Amino acid sequence: MGIKGLQGFVARVCPDACRMVDLKEMAEKHRIDHPDVTPVIVVDAMSCVRHWYTPESWVCGGQWREYLTVLEDFIETFKAAGIELVFYFDGVVEEKKRDEWIKRRQQNNKEIANLFQFIKTHRKQPGRGMFVLPSALPTFTRFALKSLGQKTVCTLQEADFEVAAYGLQHNCMGILGQDITVMYSREDLCRALGLNIMHLPLFACLLGNDVVPENLLEGFWHKCLVICPSRNKSYNRRTSIILAVANYISKIPCLYSSLKHLEDMLPLGSDKTLLHRGMESYLLPGQQSPWIPPDARNFSMFSGQEETAMCQDKEIFQVLWNDYSLKDVMEKQLPIFRIQGETNEKGNDEFPVIKCLPVLAKEHHIQSENYAIFNILSNGELECSNSLEDDCDTEIPGQALIYRPARQHIYSVLLESEGDGACPVVKEWFVYCGNPLQQPDLIQPVQPSIPGGTPNLKTLWFAKGPDVEKQRYSTFLACFHLQDAMEELQALEAPVAAFCCLLTYLMLQVSSLSLEDLNAFVALVLCLRGKSAAELASLQLMQVDSRAVHLGAVLVRGLTTLLMANSACGFPFRMDDLMPWKVFDGKLFQEKYQKSHRSCSLEELLEGNVSNYILLESFVFFKKNVPVHNYCCTGLLSLYFSSFH
Repeated sequence: MGIKGLQGFVARVCPDACRMVDLKEMAEKHRIDHPDVTPVIVVDAMSCVRHWYTPESWVCGGQWREYLTVLEDFIETFKAAGIELVFYFDGVVEEKKRDEWIKRRQQNNKEIANLFQFIKTHRKQPGRGMFVLPSALPTFTRFALKSLGQKTVCTLQEADFEVAAYGLQHNCMGILGQDITVMYSREDLCRALGLNIMHLPLFACLLGNDVVPENLLEGFWHKCLVICPSRNKSYNRRTSIILAVANYISKIPCLYSSLKHLEDMLPLGSDKTLLHRGMESYLLPGQQSPWIPPDARNFSMFSGQEETAMCQDKEIFQVLWNDYSLKDVMEKQLPIFRIQGETNEKGNDEFPVIKCLPVLAKEHHIQSENYAIFNILSNGELECSNSLEDDCDTEIPGQALIYRPARQHIYSVLLESEGDGACPVVKEWFVYCGNPLQQPDLIQPVQPSIPGGTPNLKTLWFAKGPDVEKQRYSTFLACFHLQDAMEELQALEAPVAAFCCLLTYLMLQVSSLSLEDLNAFVALVLCLRGKSAAELASLQLMQVDSRAVHLGAVLVRGLTTLLMANSACGFPFRMDDLMPWKVFDGKLFQEKYQKSHRSCSLEELLEGNVSNYILLESFVFFKKNVPVHNYCCTGLLSLYFSSFH
């Protein structure tokens, strides 16, 4: 949990606490001090994503191939110094952080509205001062790092806690937040503030963090400023508050009674334990604090989301094993264990069952091998942050609404029982125009249309053989209402097939999409093939179209829906085939969109270098499966075929 304004404070008031470092020297020192331990840095990835995204273009939907090379270079920097990296990503939004999450989403909405106003006025991307993360960047960063061979962890609770706990447990050489060349010294900071290390958790809480909101601290800050007014008139108010709070803390004893006195003094309302919980959130396993005696702690290693087992199939959510990993279960076809005290499927106790070990969905979640499945199965809850969508464009629904029918089918695949078909609702915290986020949307799962019914998860996740592979593929397609198009899609390369699935679903769901939009999307995926990151980086746009920005964000969010369906259906596609760097580039889409809407020739749109075979297969698929709303599909097909003559 960061402290607002602290980094700027350090730079202005105590710059000695910020030191330039040499990674190789740090690694060598760590090897000398710990000869049996490989130097490891644990990375708080969510704090780094904004800094990693350095491609010049960001507003058009993401320069994904360029971004992939940035990540490769980042990893190589540490590899050259002999340092291994472990990346941590937020895997849940804890209930205690929900209000803060909502507040940030609402602030992001305002920033995105200003961004679209700028684009419409100036028809170009604004400066970095208005930078907004490309839609779904953290999600795809996680899969990108994993594809680059990095250890990637998706957390079960507050990421800050798990990052620090991992660093402590594995004797890591450091925790990386933002700048790879700068190290902040706690000791030097404490010396400048007149504090000791034990004061820092209280210092963080009394400046406001994700647990203790700033609005409850205004009166306390005023009191501190009266006691210790700023001596330097050039300091801004935040700097003065930091110094005054530090001065106040330095004069109180490090005792539980001091914490209780502060709780009585602060206007914490009905929750007098707020400060206590904020302090406790900084304690790692095995650590003690003079502020909180052991008998006053309410601590557990993973105290985040309580698992309520929404899944109706107990053989899936309560799969238990002892010495067998996920790889063993999948590759060796080990039996699926029943609940505690029962025999396995072979009717014996050949493999002992013990309780409270990771289940399949959880292990997939932690290892970043699926998307959103554990959150749905364990808590029946799902979040989606802001996207670069123009709320003033009422002809294009929010992506949250566009993909909701597909998600309802995915929820049904995951949560339907084999008995009476009863299925719990899923709570969705999705950002879209008109949603105040005061409460979650309660979404009822809807069965996909599959002859013979939906296969259960045991079949989709564990069974083997060609018939099961066909079931996985057809169930995936049924989530997007395309179960009858399986033969045509399987004839295409996997990334193109997935893209066609997504694009067809979009054309069915969004009535305002035009022939020109379809042409632009198809030209994008066909012309992207074979282009290097350098070629895409050199592409120059004369202007930026706001509607194309919106459509690019909708498409990229659609890829995350493909990931969710793929995870639920037992991976009929390789996850790598569903990544944006395979099928999308923001600037290239802008170029194709603008050319298509200027009615340029098909030869120009397709750059004259696309295989006739791929064109034929792709467009025959669209002719059969896309009942385009405002034009004749026969005309569309003849338009494409005209390029061959």
